[in-house]
Amino acid sequence: MSGREDVSGWEGVNGQAGEDALGPEVFDALRRVSTATVTTQLFSRGLRNTFLAGLRPLNPARTRMVGEAFTLRHIPAREDLDVLSVFKDYDHPQRLAVESVGPGQVLVMDCRGQTRAASIGGILATRLLRRGAAGLVTDGAVRDSPFFAELELPAFAAGVCATTNLARHHAIDLQVPIGCAEVPVYPGDVIVADAEGVVCVPRHLAAEVARDALEQERLEEFIQSEIEAGAPLRGTYPPDEETLRRYRSGPPGA
Repeated sequence: MSGREDVSGWEGVNGQAGEDALGPEVFDALRRVSTATVTTQLFSRGLRNTFLAGLRPLNPARTRMVGEAFTLRHIPAREDLDVLSVFKDYDHPQRLAVESVGPGQVLVMDCRGQTRAASIGGILATRLLRRGAAGLVTDGAVRDSPFFAELELPAFAAGVCATTNLARHHAIDLQVPIGCAEVPVYPGDVIVADAEGVVCVPRHLAAEVARDALEQERLEEFIQSEIEAGAPLRGTYPPDEETLRRYRSGPPGA
């Protein structure tokens, strides 16, 4: 829930839509609203497949996450190619991805929903943290899960597995469109997470979704107070014109 400051006329940087419109106010707003609210805003715009179902936070104390997607795609491993010696190459796509994620970005990995091998471990996650990453998301598993449980970097995964990634995953592409938990994620999309999970916001919609999500939560905070005071659902949720009038008028003396 948030305060009731006016956000009418919200525009991004230079008042433009698209990639240049994502000023810091967009990210600040998305940090203050729930993934439930964000998915409702996306649903109202016709987008029904935006929540990365099945992913859970690895550190319950670090669940709030907002940042631009940096994507990494995996295909199934092949025994003659995916051997331990490949990690001697610092340009291995997995290592290169970690060293390329910028401050405020979220590493999002497509592991085809396979959790029988890890997609990342504690050392690489620590490097992401030190690079200023906003977090990491994988529809695969992680190893070193006790370490992740205390790591300051928000991290979401479909499971945990001690087996190295090479047993199942071949990292292949950086910064290409991927599917993560069967949700399309494009480089630069905005990833929003809280204790409930992760949602992907198409970049070109991020500013308007952030604006309208704040307003939705303000209204729902008012509706919640009405229901707690004994109001019936009819006329309150969804609000009728009288309820909206009282909401807009604010508390006495406001």
